Amino acid sequence: MKRNLILLLAVSLFQLACSKTELGTFKLPTNAKFLLTGDSSKTWKLARRFNNKTRINMGDCFLSHRETYKSDMTMHDNSGDHRDCGETIYADWKFIKDQKGYFYIKWTSKRLPSIMNIEEEHKYFKILRLSEEQLTVQFEHEQFSNKSTLITDIYVPEHLPIKDREFHW
Repeated sequence: MKRNLILLLAVSLFQLACSKTELGTFKLPTNAKFLLTGDSSKTWKLARRFNNKTRINMGDCFLSHRETYKSDMTMHDNSGDHRDCGETIYADWKFIKDQKGYFYIKWTSKRLPSIMNIEEEHKYFKILRLSEEQLTVQFEHEQFSNKSTLITDIYVPEHLPIKDREFHW
């Protein structure tokens, strides 16, 4: 009897583990495009950035950084408007869902390889949160040492004030 109970418990735990869904998988809202772009365009500012879960300093380029998403499925940032902050990115964007059920914003542009130092003409940003007042994305970034790191960016609409945004260690 004890052996059957242990076997039943083991089989139940195995079934539970196999059917378990990923916790924290973001579900893309039905109005996601409107949340990202507003009626025609919406500009987001970088509120905080994390490198492998460690908050990083927000220097001038990060503080001035803005990304504008448009309802015509194009986007651009403002990097080229600021000294030593790199080139402006112009890209097409779309939402995609992977096989595990995660949603991403996919940028596509012929300029991405040279601007972002990547091989492909596309870049994926995993959506962790999308609401009227927050866009949180996560992506892999290769550092100068060719070491890959996980970046988490938290954006807010550009008109919102953010306390402690000029964070420095």
